[in-house]
Amino acid sequence: MLQVGQSSSEAARRFIAFVNASPTPFHAVHNASVRLESSGFTKIREADDWEKTLQPRGKYYFTRNQSSLVAFTIPPNWKPGAGLSIVATHVDSPNLRVRPISKREKIGYLQVGVETYGGGIWHSWFDRDLSLAGRVVVTQQDGTFQSKLIKVDRPLLRIPTLAIHLDKNVNDNLKFNQETEFVPIIGLVAETLNKTPKDDKKLNATAASIQGNHHPALLSVIADELSVSPEEIHDFELHLYDTQPSVLGGVNNEFMFSPRMDNQVCSFCAVDAISTYASSSNFNLLEGNVNCIALFNHEEIGSVSTSGAESSLIPSLLQRLSPTPALHSQSVARSFLVSADMGHAIHPNFTSKHEDNHQPNMNGGIVIKTNAKQKYASDAIGSFIVKKLVERKGGKVQEFEARNDMACGSTVGPMLSKLGLRTVDVGNAMLSMHSIRETAGSHDVQNAIDLFTSLFEGFAELDKTLIVD
Repeated sequence: MLQVGQSSSEAARRFIAFVNASPTPFHAVHNASVRLESSGFTKIREADDWEKTLQPRGKYYFTRNQSSLVAFTIPPNWKPGAGLSIVATHVDSPNLRVRPISKREKIGYLQVGVETYGGGIWHSWFDRDLSLAGRVVVTQQDGTFQSKLIKVDRPLLRIPTLAIHLDKNVNDNLKFNQETEFVPIIGLVAETLNKTPKDDKKLNATAASIQGNHHPALLSVIADELSVSPEEIHDFELHLYDTQPSVLGGVNNEFMFSPRMDNQVCSFCAVDAISTYASSSNFNLLEGNVNCIALFNHEEIGSVSTSGAESSLIPSLLQRLSPTPALHSQSVARSFLVSADMGHAIHPNFTSKHEDNHQPNMNGGIVIKTNAKQKYASDAIGSFIVKKLVERKGGKVQEFEARNDMACGSTVGPMLSKLGLRTVDVGNAMLSMHSIRETAGSHDVQNAIDLFTSLFEGFAELDKTLIVD
């Protein structure tokens, strides 16, 4: 295990490349898919009858709605009824999203209507160089339609603050109206008025057209990025993101400064761990559970969607791998799920926000998150298993429990534990969670990869030594 003070791990640099290329859940799922395929995983589709083609030592993955992903490996001598060793994460983060009708204009400024998504620290979005990314439905040359990913790399938008000269109390009150005082600007009206007719031709509007809902200048940017004409754009889901790249920081590169680390860190580590494990010599030797990762969408707003943790993704996989009631029950009883989401590091300026004996540090190792009210799904059994798995790799474990006088957040863990799966909540310690620019420990990337790898390699054998019921 890497220790603080050493040079930053290669794993942290790989994560930075991943998060820089993944401004939305759509991109995160796409980039995870690319990594899995490079490690020999085969893409399957939920609509297909793939159960009959599964092979021992097989490596498979599927996606849903471009925004969630499940990957799994089949062990040698696998039979239905085997358990699953699952790492569950989420790929969404609080951000701003372009409204279905975004066209706004005020006193000479072109503006874009946006909606807040999740519980963001919204004042951190002011005065940032913002751009757009997401997916766009466009017409193909053969007349069909396709959802294509888009990531505009140059700054397009900005939410400017009011000068202190015009608001002397700006530093005393960070509250603002998210509807009227949080609207990005994308340009000036005069610039669009000076365009020649060929630059802004009149577009035909139909029932399925979105041309009247957005500024022609915005549609033109999207069209240029995808090498299509504006009238070939039929719909889109666009997110705003900060164009400043993620970087290593601190005097010894012990930090990562980045957006979306909650929860792309854990998602990247899950993908990296199962990809590396499935490419290793151990993969062909180890018996035991089906190893699995699940990257969900919409955790930040409650996970209630077709691609969220409360969807049919995991129940469907369990059912398809063990199709009879008896085999399904056996599989659930033999399974173990690690809910991996970022946790709160102790803040030097706000130490009173942590319970005195539960103060995780960045680069201090895996954090086990516990809550008696079951906002986290951890219990003594799950915590014991994690500690033993971390111990296999020579790592360290930290504990987090919220103060009694403070609310506790939650994760995908409790909702997945309702399936009957033994579940534990873990994460890496970080600062500024839900800010547009978060801080985490660079060495903790490898710590998480080590835990997930240890789960894939050693859970089934460890479980044989554990007597509970």
